[in-house]
Amino acid sequence: MMADRPSLLIVEDDAGLQAQLKWAYEDFEVTVVGDRASALAAMRALEPEVVTLDLGLPPDPDGTSEGFAVLDAIMAMRPQTKVIVASGHGARESALNAIARGAYDFYQKPVDIEELGLIVRRAFKLARIEAENRALAARVGSDNRVLGGMITAAPEMLRVARTIERVAGTNVSVMLLGASGTGKELLARGLHEASDRRAGAFVAINCAAIPENLLESELFGHEKGAFTGAVKTTEGKIEQAQGGTLFLDEVGDIPLPLQVKLLRFLQERVIERIGGRKPIAVDTRIVCATHQNLEAMIVDGRFREDLWYRLAEIVVKIPTLAERPGDSVLLARAFLQRFAVELNLPAKGFSGDALAAIDGWGWPGNVRELENRVKRAAIMADGKLVTAQDLDLGTPGGVQEDLPLNLKAAREQTDRQVIRHALTRSEGNISSTARLLGISRPTLYDLLKQYDLQGEGGVTPR
Repeated sequence: MMADRPSLLIVEDDAGLQAQLKWAYEDFEVTVVGDRASALAAMRALEPEVVTLDLGLPPDPDGTSEGFAVLDAIMAMRPQTKVIVASGHGARESALNAIARGAYDFYQKPVDIEELGLIVRRAFKLARIEAENRALAARVGSDNRVLGGMITAAPEMLRVARTIERVAGTNVSVMLLGASGTGKELLARGLHEASDRRAGAFVAINCAAIPENLLESELFGHEKGAFTGAVKTTEGKIEQAQGGTLFLDEVGDIPLPLQVKLLRFLQERVIERIGGRKPIAVDTRIVCATHQNLEAMIVDGRFREDLWYRLAEIVVKIPTLAERPGDSVLLARAFLQRFAVELNLPAKGFSGDALAAIDGWGWPGNVRELENRVKRAAIMADGKLVTAQDLDLGTPGGVQEDLPLNLKAAREQTDRQVIRHALTRSEGNISSTARLLGISRPTLYDLLKQYDLQGEGGVTPR
């Protein structure tokens, strides 16, 4: 953030004009120098946000070569500095050349103090906004990891994380409901790490991936000789998670007979291994997940209602990636960065058409699909940028959202989604977001305030 009196550097060799300019800006901390060496020394010491630069400096006061040398040095040293150049020599050609070299604006001598003052104040305002945006963009990259390391800036997912954080410190059973690939295990692990059981083990089992005849042994363990092949006593997953958390993924695939045994454990907190005769007390917290409609399965008689109430003391619904506007781009950038390091790949970023493709795709396979697609694209990319062709997504397959029938509410919902997409695409940069949306920065600030989006996408306008 800038000081109360921002630093303005004036590079001017005319003594009379030096004095005139110095006293014209009482609201700035003004430093006046008259040659290249002094200008660059002041740049290093003060790092001013704005510089006014006379192109006609000694030893070439009648030309522009020395002034352009100073401009080039400033741009190399601190490219975000707003340099306002002045010259009476070949004004049009000098202006075009200065802008091409990175100057912010241009004015022609003789100097109009009031006009130059307007340009200077506008430059300071823009410098302040850009400094804020750089900080916000850094937040987009660093502050979007929430519970369990999940990357998100979507309020829908942040609400999920806050809910899980609230219940983490209790011993209630949590049911995570969501489509495949939405990050249920990552959230379950985050719940474990946020709880007072974090020192214990986190054990995960996918109930759909294990044959029915083996699932009981996996969960409850078995005694030596309990069945053919049981050559030693083996603890089940419930025992392995003693003092910690057991994550049962796809709990809807547990067969009915085994549901009874699981219910007994939840009620009495004791288990019996297959072939065992002795009850074993186990202190394990259960967290479950499924993509199935368990309430419909209860009606059909495929899932026990009493088990549902034991497992679903707290139910958390996880949104799909399509329901998390902007997160696909955030996640894609994180995945690409990871794969570039792990696989030693040259790809370091996405082209504009690739970002548009990622943003517009429906991602029916959710985060898992996105991760696999980015990995493939990173491997296939020829250069430093992954293109839409590398992603090979075809025609965008976005999911049609259910919009309210009220026109005002529908417009607001659409506006919110589009603004959040643009904020994420531009990494929180207000100027870039406004350009993407085709509106001015003040209009964007008004919309952020109107729709209460100040904290969305890592953006907190000040």
